[in-house]
Amino acid sequence: MRRLTIALVALLGVACSSAPQYRTVDGAMLGTTYHIVAETSLSSQQIFAAMERINREAIGSMSIFDSTSLLSRINRNETDLLDRHILNNIEIARKIHAIAPRYDITVKPLVEAYGFADKNREAKPNIDSLMEFVGFEKFAIEGNRIVKSDARLQIDLNSIAKGYVVELVAEWLDRQGCENYIVEVGGEICSKGVNGRGIAWRVGVDTPFDNNNRPGAYQQKVVNISGAALATSGNYRRFYYNAEGERISHTLNPQTGQSHTTSILSATVIAPRCAVADGLATAFMASDERDAIALAEQLRDSVQVYFVLAPAKGEEEYREFSTLIE
Repeated sequence: MRRLTIALVALLGVACSSAPQYRTVDGAMLGTTYHIVAETSLSSQQIFAAMERINREAIGSMSIFDSTSLLSRINRNETDLLDRHILNNIEIARKIHAIAPRYDITVKPLVEAYGFADKNREAKPNIDSLMEFVGFEKFAIEGNRIVKSDARLQIDLNSIAKGYVVELVAEWLDRQGCENYIVEVGGEICSKGVNGRGIAWRVGVDTPFDNNNRPGAYQQKVVNISGAALATSGNYRRFYYNAEGERISHTLNPQTGQSHTTSILSATVIAPRCAVADGLATAFMASDERDAIALAEQLRDSVQVYFVLAPAKGEEEYREFSTLIE
């Protein structure tokens, strides 16, 4: 009888430990951090192991910082074969480019010249020369191959890849039967269901003052999301001043080759897909305020936006534009 009692206690213990509960897992991914909260019977170790696998797969495919990645090899013209990840990202990027022409994934030579891709920045980039091989029209996709009109053309998916990887993580959680979760990778977010208190997930939008390098410490706004993705882009962290005192931000205008400074300090996008939210946030930052607001109005039925705008002349308070449903 004693052995039976012990066996029953052990069995009950296993059953209790596998019951769904909200787990939090943090780690490193894509050169940044990730944060996951999910109601699941999976262990933290199982989630962590899956994130490691997805991270290796994503870096091996799309990283411009890993010289052995498929994208790096494509950019060096060592192969023209694309995998499903690169194909999916290019397809999404092309659709965004169609409605926002300043969004362009061929800006890698410019990004490097300005020193934003782990390269030493050039004192005076030769913009005219670089622009000869920048532009969506300079490549095509035929099946699973890329065809370049200029061999010097290079692809940079950094403006969309994080959002895409968030989708990969969310899809994995879906396959594990998770109904309630939030996934965040470097500020890009995908959500489903509710948090541990039974309400929508709450996400803060950082206040976009220069060098605000403490995510979450200063928040301009808190938004509720469930069953949607969110991404924010801004120029208040990655910028510098050149020898002439000009501000150089990491958002570049592919039509001029110049660093783009706009009155939009940050652009937050809520969309059904995180890759779309990620790419659109960048597209808005590459646009002038009037054009960005016009595009936001055009997309109102499918996408929500929240812009933090520079104060009006002589004022101190930030302006805002929003199509958020609150």
